[in-house]
Amino acid sequence: MTIAEIAKDFTELLKQGDHNGAAEKYNADDIASYEAMEGPMAVSHGKEALRQKSQWWQENHEVHGGSVEGPYVNGDQFAVRFTFDITPKATGERVTMDEVGLYTVKNGKITEERFYY
Repeated sequence: MTIAEIAKDFTELLKQGDHNGAAEKYNADDIASYEAMEGPMAVSHGKEALRQKSQWWQENHEVHGGSVEGPYVNGDQFAVRFTFDITPKATGERVTMDEVGLYTVKNGKITEERFYY
């Protein structure tokens, strides 16, 4: 598959709400993930660490709706824009989350993801 094909399929899975399926299908075993924040989940390495981060996020946020836009491909990278209407359970305050994920592909797998918000 080309990077554009991977990006399109990955993003389509996200649009269908299958975040776990997209990650399982396309994340490299040694993927690195970088969040634009401080703290224990700012940097994660490996598929299992990303599964745990995703599980924590799902358990700690109520999602009311959202959208996924893209992909926007350039070379070995593609970007996806996420907008979510969420309530963090810790605060109970409903907010709109707007972020961009930048994904790097090598050998048919996503080896790095970086989030900007």
